[in-house]
Amino acid sequence: MNITFCCTGTKAEPWLEGLGAALPGAAIGVWQPGAPAADYAVVWAPPQRFLDEQTGVKALFNIGAGVDALLKLRLPPTALVVRLDDAGMAVQMAEYVCHAVIRHFREFDQYEDAMHAGQWAFRKPRLRQEFPVGVMGLGVLGERVARALAQFDFPVHGWSRSPKAIDGVRTFSGAEGMSDFLAASRVLVNLLPLTPETENILNRATLSRLQPGGYVINVARGAHLVDADLIALLDSGHLAGAALDVFRTEPLPAGHPFWGHPRITLTPHTSARTLRDESIAQIVGKIVALERGEAIAGIVDPVRGY
Repeated sequence: MNITFCCTGTKAEPWLEGLGAALPGAAIGVWQPGAPAADYAVVWAPPQRFLDEQTGVKALFNIGAGVDALLKLRLPPTALVVRLDDAGMAVQMAEYVCHAVIRHFREFDQYEDAMHAGQWAFRKPRLRQEFPVGVMGLGVLGERVARALAQFDFPVHGWSRSPKAIDGVRTFSGAEGMSDFLAASRVLVNLLPLTPETENILNRATLSRLQPGGYVINVARGAHLVDADLIALLDSGHLAGAALDVFRTEPLPAGHPFWGHPRITLTPHTSARTLRDESIAQIVGKIVALERGEAIAGIVDPVRGY
C-alpha cells in the first residue's frame, strides 16, 4: 500500500511518523512532482498538479472539516473525498461557541472594560429565555454545539437542509423553515458547509430577520458572510455584536473594517483545530475498512458539497 502526504503549510514529519506506526506495512511519503502513484492520499490544499498526477488514488482524506476548497479542483474521477467526522474538533467547537454566547449574554466584555477603567459596577442580569440561540447547520459539529448550549438552559433552535431531531433542540429544516428559524433566534451560530447555495447566506436579508439586538457567531467559512451587510446592521443597532473566527481572506487584511470595530470580537480561525493523533487514528481506521471492502463514514457528495 502506498500513501502520500500532500498538506500545504503543514509539518509533515509527525504525520508520517504517526501513519507509519499505525500502518507498518505501508509505504508513506511526502508528495513531490513525479512521485509514484498512491493508493491513498492525506491532503490539505493540494495543488492541481498533485491531483492531475494521482489519477488512480482511491481516496483523498482531507485533514480539515471543510472540503469546499478541495472540491473546487479537478479531482480524479474515481477517487473518494473523505472528510474527518470529528477527530477532536466537535468539543473544541462547542467550547468556542459556548464561550462566545456566554460572554455576550453575561456582558463579560462590558465588565472587562469597566474593570480596566477602574469601575466597580454591576449590570442587570439578563434572562436566558430572552436569548434564544439558533444553530445553522446540524452536522457532527453543529449537533454537538446545539447540545452543549442546551446544557446552559438557553432556548436552542437548529436549522438543517433536511429534517433532524435532537433532544432539547427545536429544529427547523429546508427553505420553508429558514424564515421561522431566523425569527425565533436572537443569537445566530453559523456551522454550515460552504456550497454555492450557502455562499453569502449571512446577508442583510437573513440577518435582518433575527430578533432585535441579535448576535452573530460565524465559525464556518468567511464566504458565508457579506461583510458590508454585517457592518451596516451593527452600525444601525439591529445587531448588538458579532464573534468572527473565519474570513473571506485569511489572514484578515490590514485596514479591513472588522479590525477595531467595537462590536466585533475576532479570532484567527482557531475555533476548532485539527488534532493530529485523533485524525491519524480516524484516517487509518478508514483505510483499513476500505481495504476490507467495508463502508466508511465521511464520504463527501460532490454534488451537495459535503
